[in-house]
Amino acid sequence: MISIFTSELIGTLFLILLGNGVVANVVLKDTKGHQSGWMVITFGWAIAVFLGVIIASGSGGHLNPAVSLAMLIKGTISSTQFLEYIIGQILGAILGASTVYLMYKDHYNKTDDVGLKLATFSTAPAIRNNISNLISEIIGTFVLVFGVLMLPSATNDIGGLVALPVAIIVLGIGLSLGGTTGYAINPARDLGPRIAHSILPIKNKGKSDWSYAWIPVLGPLLGGTFATYLHIFLTS
Repeated sequence: MISIFTSELIGTLFLILLGNGVVANVVLKDTKGHQSGWMVITFGWAIAVFLGVIIASGSGGHLNPAVSLAMLIKGTISSTQFLEYIIGQILGAILGASTVYLMYKDHYNKTDDVGLKLATFSTAPAIRNNISNLISEIIGTFVLVFGVLMLPSATNDIGGLVALPVAIIVLGIGLSLGGTTGYAINPARDLGPRIAHSILPIKNKGKSDWSYAWIPVLGPLLGGTFATYLHIFLTS
């Protein structure tokens, strides 16, 4: 039986490969999808979530420390398992982002804008205001985790059976709430690729914007926690 670590690592790798891959296709210079817009990005991310959850269904398809924290709070996973989830998710995100770089290396070399290069790895706010940005990530992740927990088949974990509903929730968040911070709503999704950006030999890559990195980590963890306790209150 595949381990939690391996399942989450592979699932998150595919999540980031397709999710950050669609961003690279839209923003990097001279790609076939160059400047195809926000709708392409949001649908690409939804499909990435769908595939990632299916692939990691053996471990519940969390792919997200905020979701794993929710399951820890609800008592459906242990603290040891929680650490296994988190490590697998972050390493999978690093590998996924590195694969995107390998896929689009020629286009990274042709793109001069360091901000666009970073955007294919991690999120950044449209208007930089730490308080507003943190609130945006809290709200977006609250919607994600609360929506997931309210799914009839998500009593113990997510799993492959709810891959499509989860993908639709993420699509809705992207379309409705993603315009402020780029809707990280997942600490691993932002932190892992940001680490990859900092260590990969990307031509003229610029800085990794570590001063912002705490927001897409803390915001989703807070939002997921609030959603979990509300769900417990409503269902107890």
